[in-house]
Amino acid sequence: MKAKLTKYAAILLGLLLLAMGLFLIKTSIEAQGAMRALPYVCIGIGCGLFGHGMGNVISERAIQSDPQLKKKLEIEKNDERNMAIANRAKGKAFDMMTFVFGALMVSFALMEVDMVAVLLLVFTYLFVHGSALYYRFQFDKEM
Repeated sequence: MKAKLTKYAAILLGLLLLAMGLFLIKTSIEAQGAMRALPYVCIGIGCGLFGHGMGNVISERAIQSDPQLKKKLEIEKNDERNMAIANRAKGKAFDMMTFVFGALMVSFALMEVDMVAVLLLVFTYLFVHGSALYYRFQFDKEM
């Protein structure tokens, strides 16, 4: 029941954010600073939440009438081989992200992009790698 409520809450919140963003676009006259971007952020997050919620509801209803299909999908989702493939793909993507974001930070610094933007990118990069180290240590303790 709680999962069902969460799905419908995501749909409702998405629609509200979308409506609020559209309302702010129509009503704001010469917005300054963060208020220039806020309507578009609301629209983007609202569309994402709405799409995610509707996708979950539609897929749940599609498999609800076929218990055999539901069981097959559950087995595929929890299959060790599929989980190993997904984890390996995540690892490769993380390795690629390390070099891509490193190059992006250097190029931003060389282009003399605003220091705040470069520092935000650097802190985000360090946060991701710090969390990777944290989880590495946690998993080493478990196994």
